[in-house]
Amino acid sequence: MIKYQGNSKVMWFVALALTGVVAGCGGGSGGGSGGGSGGGSAAKSSTGAVCSGGAACVSIGSAGNLGAASGYGILAKTGVSTVPGSAVTGNIGLSPNARVGLTGWSETSDVTDTYSTSAQDAAPSKLYADDYVGGTTKVDLGTAVGSMETAYTEAAGKPAGVGPNLNLGGGTVTGQTLAPGVYTWGTNVNITTDLTLNGSATDVWVFQIAGTLDMAANKSVILTGGALPQNVFWQVSGGVTMGAGTHFEGIILGQTAITFGNLSSINGRLLAQSAVVLDMTTVTVPQ
Repeated sequence: MIKYQGNSKVMWFVALALTGVVAGCGGGSGGGSGGGSGGGSAAKSSTGAVCSGGAACVSIGSAGNLGAASGYGILAKTGVSTVPGSAVTGNIGLSPNARVGLTGWSETSDVTDTYSTSAQDAAPSKLYADDYVGGTTKVDLGTAVGSMETAYTEAAGKPAGVGPNLNLGGGTVTGQTLAPGVYTWGTNVNITTDLTLNGSATDVWVFQIAGTLDMAANKSVILTGGALPQNVFWQVSGGVTMGAGTHFEGIILGQTAITFGNLSSINGRLLAQSAVVLDMTTVTVPQ
């Protein structure tokens, strides 16, 4: 497992203040392997967008270090629902709500009641809820939710975008190709056409959105130049709604609900402080 540097938050702040990008981030490992740390199973995998190799290699730090939340492709507080058949790679976690909030998954609990499995969540990934009594599931989930909340707060607290990176398009994003950096809106954001993010595998984007985030049906976020989804962060105060047939890239840090429409997809993670709703959605955790 990749280890996090204890001063990654400080390093991130310095790097962003000087350059607006983060140097040296690699692909990292996805969250699709491993179960909970309890019950003798393997530890959850570490986040993408983390790297090793000394001070010049800075993790995404305050947009998280996602910490314990990085063990999940989907993490929510109140519910994770699916209209079958969604296809998820990565662990699914729910806390403080109990397993009753996992709807549509047709999950099967293991004999120790540490986790469950579902045909919609690719093995070896698992589903966890606050009332599973085996191992350390409840404690693990509480820690992960705390990490999710911290990542959201730190991403929201980064120095706001300036010039063309502040309130781009008045909240309507259309026909854009965006370089790495921090982009800030004090409004709702609507993505009405395909959106291109162009940069290298070491570049980082942080989108700070004070309102809601909506994406029109059958549109895509497109990464070019080697950009990686694990280096793209969407910090959204309001609800996130992706239209039918959309394709999205990045880690969504949602303060409220995240909803993906019919036959939509994402390369990234869905980390919601309320609910995640899927409708035959493909969720692929970056590797």
